[in-house]
Amino acid sequence: MPVSGERYSDVVATQMTKLFRPPYSCTVEQWIQTPKGMRCISWSAKSVLENDNLVLAIVATGRDITRIKHDQKAIKKKDEELMFLIENGNQMYYSHTPDHVMMFVSPRIRRLLGCRPHEGKRVWTDYLTDNPLNAAGLERTIRAISSGRREPPYRLELAGKDGRTIWVEANEIPVVKNGKTVSIVGSIVDVTEKKIVEEALAEAEDLFKEFNDVKKRTYKTPTSSGEKGPMKYFRYIISGGED
Repeated sequence: MPVSGERYSDVVATQMTKLFRPPYSCTVEQWIQTPKGMRCISWSAKSVLENDNLVLAIVATGRDITRIKHDQKAIKKKDEELMFLIENGNQMYYSHTPDHVMMFVSPRIRRLLGCRPHEGKRVWTDYLTDNPLNAAGLERTIRAISSGRREPPYRLELAGKDGRTIWVEANEIPVVKNGKTVSIVGSIVDVTEKKIVEEALAEAEDLFKEFNDVKKRTYKTPTSSGEKGPMKYFRYIISGGED
């Protein structure tokens, strides 16, 4: 059993009792001050028994596992940092089976869809709205599952717990084992505001093109009243496109 802290007497004593009853063995990890500094030693002890299970002797071996403990501490720190990013980043991370059953979802789901991870729906497709554009995204997921190859990012419209809808961009990677997709892992980020801006820019571009088309037609239209091109054009715009 791992031991931490500077005092080990109570833990060692508890473990040592196992040497006098089944299983007649124990393992203790202990930090010891040495000339080279603190070292972690893993002790493995086993009792030598008489016929009536009386303990004649105890045999123990020690192994320096200081490097292993430091590596474990470093890995734990990285795991904590990664979990912090997962829980507090802008993206929501998730994984689901080939049958679309949710396996994991990060806490970001509360901000995006208004529910905690354990309150989420069992099948991720239940979050989809009836928007026809969702069909293309669902098709990419199915294609990634069947092919085992990553598909380009795609957008979906999702409905939250309170009925509010958002647009998200999904990035997914199929996890393949023995040539078969066993799960999909991915992340989504809210792009609702970005989509609104994109639609506004597209609308402005269409209006600009229409503006230029009207301008060209107006300049080419003969004027019976003797009005010059620009005046004819402004009158055309003010009257709503009617002469």
